[in-house]
Amino acid sequence: MNTKKIMQKNPLKTASMVETIYGCKWSLTVYALLREGINRPGKMVKSVEGLSTKVLNQCLRKNIEFGIIEKQVFPEIPPRVEYAITPFGARFLQIINNIEDLDKEYWGQK
Repeated sequence: MNTKKIMQKNPLKTASMVETIYGCKWSLTVYALLREGINRPGKMVKSVEGLSTKVLNQCLRKNIEFGIIEKQVFPEIPPRVEYAITPFGARFLQIINNIEDLDKEYWGQK
């Protein structure tokens, strides 16, 4: 997926993206699942108590629009869909990690 094209279509600045991601209760959870190798929506929903398919799909859609996550659809029956963090997403998540580290350092949060 072309990140420049996404950013032109949805010209949010990084700071606005961070604000939006932190405003979404589930985005950070989805990133953690992807890091653990859980990349299929059904498995994501089963792995997290309280996460519904509807909310997960909204979260994934938003992250795809930002260029943080990409969706791969396999031409199989039944259809199989997997999600992965994009190269841009990996860089963006470094920012999120730095914010979390700063929180831990200055506020003692875990």
